[in-house]
Amino acid sequence: MAQTPTSHPMTLADLENHSTRWPTHDASHPGQRIELSPASNWYTRSKMAFDWLAALALTVPALPLIGICWLAIRCTSRGPGFYLQSRLGRGGRDYRIIKLRTMTHNAELKTGGPKWSTRGDCRITKVGKFLRKTHLDELPQLFNVLMGQMSLVGPRPERQSIIEKFGLETQVAGYSHRLCVRPGVTGLAQVQLPADEDISSVQQKVLYDLYYIETVNLWLDLRIMAATVFKAIGLRPNGIRRLFRLPRRELIVEIRQSQIPVPALSRKPVQAVESPINL
Repeated sequence: MAQTPTSHPMTLADLENHSTRWPTHDASHPGQRIELSPASNWYTRSKMAFDWLAALALTVPALPLIGICWLAIRCTSRGPGFYLQSRLGRGGRDYRIIKLRTMTHNAELKTGGPKWSTRGDCRITKVGKFLRKTHLDELPQLFNVLMGQMSLVGPRPERQSIIEKFGLETQVAGYSHRLCVRPGVTGLAQVQLPADEDISSVQQKVLYDLYYIETVNLWLDLRIMAATVFKAIGLRPNGIRRLFRLPRRELIVEIRQSQIPVPALSRKPVQAVESPINL
């Protein structure tokens, strides 16, 4: 039988510490089959056009800022200012994401291959820490949006090498559903949860991604984009959720719990008892 979400009150520390155990693990576990019904409305049908026009409008004022950041990177660390990396897009199609470099040049080659960034990661440069904190390193992804590879809002794109290394498609229920839409420069999970560090953090984010895919609309996207700006200037996740009336963790888990089929209760087999037939 499916378990019900934990009802203890969530504290600010709980909201910001993704390692805290919360009901996600009851709603999503390896092998759990998750059904998904992507939203279908006028906005989802015109979302690509909206993304392109919005990205074009944002690129104009973003170009000088991207240039300043690029110059700061080149003056403070060896290597290129931009960073190209293979990611999986809609339908599992591979594309090259464009970001401002925040780590030392060839960081993964020097540290044994691809892995998640952790707090205090020594591979991140001083300028890179600022760029990540303010999310300025994400600005070049506007070009990916203009090329039709990404959306302004959607699930975070991941590398095939990370997916295979940690077995995300088998360890995280519903993970493959994220590929039914274009990945986003920002997203519902990104503005409320820290960066991925382990399987548990991915499980939590996937529930947000699935909720977004099933409920996407213009009003939700506008709130997420505004929330991204406030997160960049330092507003904490709890404040972001309240200010922009984003869905609570408990609601997202409750919705997913309600969609998990409840297996029949196990019973001891009842042997049939033959009764005499009166003729």
